[in-house]
Amino acid sequence: MKAIFINKPGEVEIKEINRPVPKEGEALLKVLYGGICGSDLGSYRGTFAYFEYPRTPGHELSAEIVEIGENSFGLEAGMNVTVNPYFNCGKCYSCQRGLVNACTTNQTMGVQREGGFAEYITMPVERIINGKGLTPKTLTLIEPFCISFHGVKRASVNANDKVLIVGAGTIGVLAAIAAKSFGAEVYISDISEQKLEFAKNFGVKGTVLNDTPENFEKRVAEITDGNGFDVTIEAVGLPSTFQNCIDAATFGGRVVLIGVGKKNLDFNFTIIQKKELNVYGSRNALTSDFVELIDIVKSGKVDLEKIITNIYEFDDAAHAFSDFDQNAANMLKVLIEF
Repeated sequence: MKAIFINKPGEVEIKEINRPVPKEGEALLKVLYGGICGSDLGSYRGTFAYFEYPRTPGHELSAEIVEIGENSFGLEAGMNVTVNPYFNCGKCYSCQRGLVNACTTNQTMGVQREGGFAEYITMPVERIINGKGLTPKTLTLIEPFCISFHGVKRASVNANDKVLIVGAGTIGVLAAIAAKSFGAEVYISDISEQKLEFAKNFGVKGTVLNDTPENFEKRVAEITDGNGFDVTIEAVGLPSTFQNCIDAATFGGRVVLIGVGKKNLDFNFTIIQKKELNVYGSRNALTSDFVELIDIVKSGKVDLEKIITNIYEFDDAAHAFSDFDQNAANMLKVLIEF
């Protein structure tokens, strides 16, 4: 079979490899669609903190079950499914406390272990999640939605909150959708006017063009009457955007960091004490998030496919990564059709 590899920064290659054989407790899946995550793009650029080369990327997936044994999850051959791609050890202190998404030796598909951008993959049955009739394209978007949803839940967002999402990429837009689902008044910020215009299609209350620090500060003050936002969510992974979140949060506010980056942040950390901020990291998601979101999307409350801007065929994977790299400001969710 064929699989996609990132050999080194800027080099994507499709290679012939052996088709995997499922072990006991595993199923064989035929991959249908894969979404290029911001971390995949960072791996292509050489800026993502956790990636090692060469490796098959990909953890946003939809697939069809080809082979599966008897199981207690109601899963059968022919079903369209998605997968929980975060492999935890089950032994560390985090896992013992049920925080499996924050396993100290976590291995995410396509990052610390081989990913899903291949024609076939095997998965432990307990990591396969029934798509409940959702389309393969929609199922591919459940994982990134989970990342955003989990982060929003970390901040206990509610209907009384005024929320600012910093970053109008896929995770940022999905975080805005998640925050709206909890009844919050949601604003989104980015350096790209085009991305902000696109974000308006998802019902945000307003936007903040982050072209200069002065304009960002002025717009935040206008929206919040100088008080700051109850919740700010970082969805980029840069020191400057984390600083934006700290600065834009109200006294006693909540700050959530979803974005991942390599750069260090140098700032006057006493502002956290001065404002008595609650700062949360948000890593991965839980299987319960996947199940909950599939039900939410199936209910018709959210149309995830609106965030898809580009679809490439499998053989054009190198072009998909190259185009996304060069046109990230104009592209939101990029899928590869397997």
